[in-house]
Formats: sequence, structure tokens, C-alpha cells
Amino acid sequence: RTQIVRDVDQLVEAAVFCSKRKIGMLIAIEREVGMGAMTENATRLNADLSAPLLNAIFYPNSPLHDLGVVISGGRIMYAAVQFPLAESGELERELGSRHRAAVGLSQETDAVVLVVSEETGDMSIAERGVLIRK
Repeated sequence: RTQIVRDVDQLVEAAVFCSKRKIGMLIAIEREVGMGAMTENATRLNADLSAPLLNAIFYPNSPLHDLGVVISGGRIMYAAVQFPLAESGELERELGSRHRAAVGLSQETDAVVLVVSEETGDMSIAERGVLIRK
């Protein structure tokens, strides 16, 4: 339980950092359904979950910043993961590809997906095909 609280704190810290600076972020927290083939062409990290590492991954122009990160078992397992996109008609027009990827992945797996908009800095969570915007 203490580890879960620490992991959530790291995710929140990273999301707030990116939100304040309008840095795009896309993180999938794997549950029971694995990502399977989606991670075949990704960069395997298998690193401790930390806000500084997540911030470095998503920092603009870093080699891994454009796509998604997969967290599994409290570890950053993969970066540069291409998530499936939800159909464009399923989301509001102003939402971009990160949001479409968050919803698309949450439709195909049981992952919870955290997304930060680089345009507005808004944080959202996708789960079971539903995007909850803050």
C-alpha cells in the first residue's frame, strides 16, 4: 500500500510539472490486460517510477517525448509506445492525438491513461473509453 501511494505521488508530481509548463504527456497504467503487440517497437526501460524520469521522457525534443509510456507493476516499462487512436467522432474537436490515443487505449484495454495537453496544460484521465477532463 505504501508503494502505491508513492507511485501515485510520483505520477501526480510529473503531471503537475508538465501541466504548468504545457508539456504533453501520455501515460498508461497497465492493470490486468497487457499491452502485448503495442510494445513490440517501443523502447524498453524497466526503470523505477519517478517524476524526474517521466519529466525527462516527455520534455520537448527529447527522443521519447512524442508517444506514450507504459507503467506496469510500479515500473516504467516502455516509452515511445504507439497507442491505438479512438475514432475522431468520439471526442470533442479541439482534442488532439494524445487524447484520442488515451481514449483508444482505454477502449481496448483496462488501463487507466493519464494525459496532459500541451496546448492547454489540462490534465485528463481515460478509463473504459471515457475521458474525464479537469
